[in-house]
Amino acid sequence: MTEIKERKKLFGTGKFYGSALALAVPIMLQQLIQSLVSLIDNFMVSGLGDVAMSGVNVAGQVLFVFLVYLNAIGMSGGIFMTQFFGAEDKEGMKQAYRFKLIMGFAAFIPYFLVCVAFPRQILSLMLIGNTEADPILDEAVKYIHIMFFMGLPMTFSMCTASSLRDMGQVKTPLLVTVAATLTNTLFNWLLIYGNLGFPALGVEGAAIATVIARMLEFVIFAVIYIRKKPDFAVGLTEFFRVNGKLFREILKKGSLVLFCEMVWVMSETVTTAIYNGRGGADVVSGMAASFAVANLFFVAFGGIYSAAGVILGKTLGAGDLEKARTQKTWLLSGSAVFGVMMTFFGLATTLVIPLVFGKLSEGAVQICRDMVIMMSFFMPVWVYMNAQQAVARAGGDTAMGAYTDSVITIVIMIPLVFILGLFTDIGPVMMYLAVKLLDIIKVIVFHIWLKKERWLRNLAKGSKNAEESGS
Repeated sequence: MTEIKERKKLFGTGKFYGSALALAVPIMLQQLIQSLVSLIDNFMVSGLGDVAMSGVNVAGQVLFVFLVYLNAIGMSGGIFMTQFFGAEDKEGMKQAYRFKLIMGFAAFIPYFLVCVAFPRQILSLMLIGNTEADPILDEAVKYIHIMFFMGLPMTFSMCTASSLRDMGQVKTPLLVTVAATLTNTLFNWLLIYGNLGFPALGVEGAAIATVIARMLEFVIFAVIYIRKKPDFAVGLTEFFRVNGKLFREILKKGSLVLFCEMVWVMSETVTTAIYNGRGGADVVSGMAASFAVANLFFVAFGGIYSAAGVILGKTLGAGDLEKARTQKTWLLSGSAVFGVMMTFFGLATTLVIPLVFGKLSEGAVQICRDMVIMMSFFMPVWVYMNAQQAVARAGGDTAMGAYTDSVITIVIMIPLVFILGLFTDIGPVMMYLAVKLLDIIKVIVFHIWLKKERWLRNLAKGSKNAEESGS
């Protein structure tokens, strides 16, 4: 009787939201620190002018594809990792971790091609129609050549950090992030402008600082991995003891997550390229600056997603489906309120724009301010949408994102932005608004989909059989 009453409640208890925040806040703090450092990076690079900042942004947008891929792999393996954790199945957790590493390292070849083999040719696709493409590309190529060296270390770090978070261990990745980002900031200050006798390397200095920080991050996670031996840890001699049947099962679920995330990041890359063609370096740097500021409140997405995934994944893995139903309602209601709160925080971040980006051109600063205001008002929609995705994926329903989010993106959003780019002269801010209004439709479709309860499944139970048959 008590369970029925709880299920009918729209909001959960203070204890429930306290446990959710205990998971979400460290993750949001971790991302906030990274965003603050990114903002400082942009502040330092912006002092070199619109062209230098545009070059770093163009290279960063391509590298962003690699980061999203690693995140998608982490989420794919995390669907199973959290449920295996809830079921106290260490061997299953090891198999999920192997999946993350193997699929992560598989991206090294395309990463090499982008950073070393054909960087200018690939980066030029981001600047079609831009009036200052050549000088921007000169800076971008310098930057991306150096960023190549962070590929493999970052892959290990991200796979390990995501696995710790899947187990609810959120403080360790936070502390590692603090150490790495402070290092990044220090070396940015030393190497971009040549402080304390160091050479002034400009955008190359910014890239070297990032690589140093990523190497430190790798070393710390490696020490934690060797000394603490988390439940998912595998030795070198057993790394390739892959359960083929379970690997294929994770890949089957994960491929839809990967497809959904890569469609999203490719659509962002394509639309960014079209925005960049609406003017010169002021447009590129202005749009880049707006996202650097918006990342301060975009931290809500990772916190909500991870907290919902861990809470529901653990409950589903333990086989308590009725409790998972109740938690789903409470998480979605809480995310709606949290999204409204983040709107006000987003609007407050406009105060830092003249302080951080005052050295950019007037046009770039105006674009930045308009974009941040617009994105702030979208926060309730985006936070709720991330919570919906987390609910679906916690139970292995990866089809929701693949069949709805991706279809809307491919069939409607991308053609729309091409039409606006070819047949109108509206600026990048209004183009962004037109495209993002489609997210409201996604929220409605997700709501209808979740009611079918395809996500309400215990994956650990079925995967246990796969482990036994593969052993």
